[in-house]
Amino acid sequence: MNPKQLFTDDDAVSPVIGVILMVAITVILAAVIASFVIGLGDDNQTTKPSTTFEFDYDNGDDHLTISVGNGKNLEAEQVELTGDANNGGGTDMKAWSDYNTGGSDGSVSKSGSTDTLSAGSSLTIEAGSEYDISVVWNDPDSDNSYTMNSDTGPDA
Repeated sequence: MNPKQLFTDDDAVSPVIGVILMVAITVILAAVIASFVIGLGDDNQTTKPSTTFEFDYDNGDDHLTISVGNGKNLEAEQVELTGDANNGGGTDMKAWSDYNTGGSDGSVSKSGSTDTLSAGSSLTIEAGSEYDISVVWNDPDSDNSYTMNSDTGPDA
């Protein structure tokens, strides 16, 4: 091997390394931009809780029982009922915590904690057979609300 030829030879590894580095930088930059575009860069996204709600309508006395199934415990004031409970009569629906047991507000009975909804909590309200009710959770950290479950009466 001639040492003088090393200094005069124009062929080198530098162009190959340069191309590889340019391709690597382009791929990394594309990955970062794509992650922000599809939302992977957001850490403060809220998802609805996994709590389940079940509906049971008693046709004999027009009572609808809404029961809390498994999932995360929820604050009762963050859960509200929306829709219509009395066959188009415009019944005011409200937060779970605002229903009173046996009161004039349309509620018949309530079980479980008055502040926290957990598995086994339930609310029974007067409802006609054409009810259309949704259980909505309002996120306390944002203006977002999520429909947890909804149900319509047998004659709706």
